[in-house]
This record gives sequence, C-alpha cells and structure tokens, in this order.
Amino acid sequence: MKIMDQGTNALTIDPAYKGLYKVGAAAALIAAVIFRRNLDAEYMLLRNVGMIKVGPVAPPSTVIDWFMLLQNNKLLGLTLLNLFDIVNYALVGLMFLALFAALRQASKSFMALAASLGFLGIAVYFASNQAFSMLSLSNQYAAATLDTQRAMLLAAGQAVLAIHNSANYQGVGTYMSFFLVSIAGLIIAAVMLRSKLFNKSTGYVGILANALGLGYYITLVFAPALVFIPISASALFLLIWYILIGSRLWAIGSKRVTSSNYNGTIRQDAISQQF
Repeated sequence: MKIMDQGTNALTIDPAYKGLYKVGAAAALIAAVIFRRNLDAEYMLLRNVGMIKVGPVAPPSTVIDWFMLLQNNKLLGLTLLNLFDIVNYALVGLMFLALFAALRQASKSFMALAASLGFLGIAVYFASNQAFSMLSLSNQYAAATLDTQRAMLLAAGQAVLAIHNSANYQGVGTYMSFFLVSIAGLIIAAVMLRSKLFNKSTGYVGILANALGLGYYITLVFAPALVFIPISASALFLLIWYILIGSRLWAIGSKRVTSSNYNGTIRQDAISQQF
C-alpha cells in the first residue's frame, strides 16, 4: 500500500522534516521502553519483595522525611518525586512535534489544536512537578542553622507537597496535564485515520489508549477504588501506540528520496505501509 497525497495521489514528504521524523521516532521509542513506566511504583514493588535492599519501603509521609531522603539518596528521592516524568513529557513533546509535521496535510487545523493542547499539558506538568523545588528546599534545610529557618523551610516544603503530592497523586497540575495530553493524543489518533501515512490500526490503538486515559477521570468521580483499571489499561495501549508511532516515523524519515515535483516538496513514490 503506497502513501498517497490528497490532491495528486502521491503524498509528498518535505525532506526538511526527515531529521525531525527520526528524532520523533527515537523519542517515542525511548518513552515507550523506558519512561512510559511508573518508576517510583516499580522501585517500591522491588523494594518490598526484597530485590532491592536499600531505601524506604514506602514513600515518605512527612516533609522532614522527604528532606532526609533527598540528602541521603538524591536519585532515589527525585525518582519518587516523579522527576523522570519530566523526561517522559519532554519525549512526548518531541513525538507530538514530529506527528504534527507528518500529519498536518491530513488536517492542519486539528493537528494545530492537538499540538497546542499537548504542549500546554506538557508545560503544566513542568510547572507543577515538585522534584527540583523539594531538592532545593532540602539543601537549604540541611544548611540552615536556626530553628526559625528550618521551620520556614518545612512549611514551604509542606506547601510544595500540597500542590502535587507524588504519593497520592493529588494536585491540579497532574490531573490537568494528563487530561490535556490525552485529549491531544485522541485528536492525533483520529487524524491518523484520515492519513495514508499510518495504518488505521495505529489510529484505533491510539484512540483506545487515550480514551481509556480519559476514562480515568470518570472512574475517579464515580468509582475511585477502581481508578487503577483504566489507567493501567491506558498505559499498556499507550506503550503499543508509541512503538507503532516510533517505528513508522523512523521508516518515513529513513526512506530514500527519489524525485521532486510538487510545491517544492519531495515525493517518495514507493514507501510501503508497514503497519
């Protein structure tokens, strides 16, 4: 099945974006394999079954406990504060950028909307993640010599945790960022169904993954004890979707250009649909 253009029956691919396609592909695959996982939950599981011998068996419950953990083991403390979710969101941002370049011919308006919502969601998470704020407060607490200084830093730490508590997933930033990124993913998956660049099965997997992610909010309201079901199912299908996206973007970016003729872009006459 060849890639076709809406107006000329030959989809054109601007060679200027080939590097972006490869970057987006790498970001999608890295996000799927490494950062799409809940690293803090994985650590706690391995710690409680005895495969990891160091560190707490539960996330710290008080500000002072967080400060002590960050002083004794910065990497572990930052992991439990979801630092690596920032990396994941950054990778997703690169993937969205490559998808916008690839799918804008299918629907420029919907892809612009998806990109706007996606990048807004990413920005919200960057602003609301408390990892570096807690690390800075922990360092100040360790250097403080007066009780009044330490009391003020403890109060500041409590305020930071109230904004985004990584253990209980409380905080507007976390909910809003995931919601916006899921909406963006749903729009992108729908546009995939209109494009010859991606197989329809990739679009359907994306719709299912992001719809399940949005189902988390419904479950949170009406059946909070079951919130793990939609979020876990969504994570599985997102992993599959990212792998499909990464593989396809890499294939598009790696194909040899054969001729040029349409609106200053380059036509690839024999790109076979792989998925």
